[in-house]
Amino acid sequence: MNISSSNPSSYKYEDYRETADWLLSHTEQRPKIAIICGSGLGGLADLLDNKTVFPYKDIPHFPNSTVQGHVSQLVFGELQGKQCVCMQGRFHFYEGYDIAMVTYPVRVFFLLGVETLIITNAAGGLNPNFKVGDIMLIKDHINMPGFAGHNPLCGHNDERFGVRFPCMSDAYDKDLSSLAKETAEEQGCSSFIQQGVYCMLAGPTFETIAECRALQKLGADAVGMSTVPEVVVARHCGLRVFGLSLITNKVVTDYNSQEKANHDEVLETTGMRTQDLQRMVSNLLAKM
Repeated sequence: MNISSSNPSSYKYEDYRETADWLLSHTEQRPKIAIICGSGLGGLADLLDNKTVFPYKDIPHFPNSTVQGHVSQLVFGELQGKQCVCMQGRFHFYEGYDIAMVTYPVRVFFLLGVETLIITNAAGGLNPNFKVGDIMLIKDHINMPGFAGHNPLCGHNDERFGVRFPCMSDAYDKDLSSLAKETAEEQGCSSFIQQGVYCMLAGPTFETIAECRALQKLGADAVGMSTVPEVVVARHCGLRVFGLSLITNKVVTDYNSQEKANHDEVLETTGMRTQDLQRMVSNLLAKM
């Protein structure tokens, strides 16, 4: 059964367990690290050795990604001697998925034995000091859908995953962030490494000028349409989280500007910076 045809409010521990057990029975890999790839960043999975690939459509209860730049397959393998599972293609609220569907894989990762989640995304730069092509290490987030009640932890809490009221002030692991900075310096990438706050909006529209100005006042440095729900569930499960945003465009904050955000620009920028980002994640794993 594919999860897209089921009632999202009816997900039970047994559903996640069934998916995890199916995967464990079809691969000898026992990953400790999960990587979720953002738009155009699925090439991270190509770095894995001894790969086992599962199209989402073949995995019990798994959704499918419908967005250009997302391949829709789960890849198990090894990177820098570490056993990993990599999502080539994530799920978004704007695709029509319930927030529980968006985060379904994270609980499966937890049941697979994953201990660390590395999550990437393509984002618009709100900070005027950011340039297109910068890589922002996420130090915190603003969960705008959560403000409106779309939190993946709403509803019944299963203590087998985590506590009813999880802390989010430590959502992004400081030690992993420090390792990433060290890695960036060693590979000569410091000039385009930033650190900041990621804000999630539901999408699929890009932001209005007024919205961008409001988000800047709230303290957001980058804005996108993903990541935060997965991070919330990962922290609920006790996973360490490291997140980074590739700044693929500068948001428009001037009413006289002729610039317009578009998805083609997002994919073009990811192509420009993919090698640096892949090398950075690979070298980070070597230090973990």
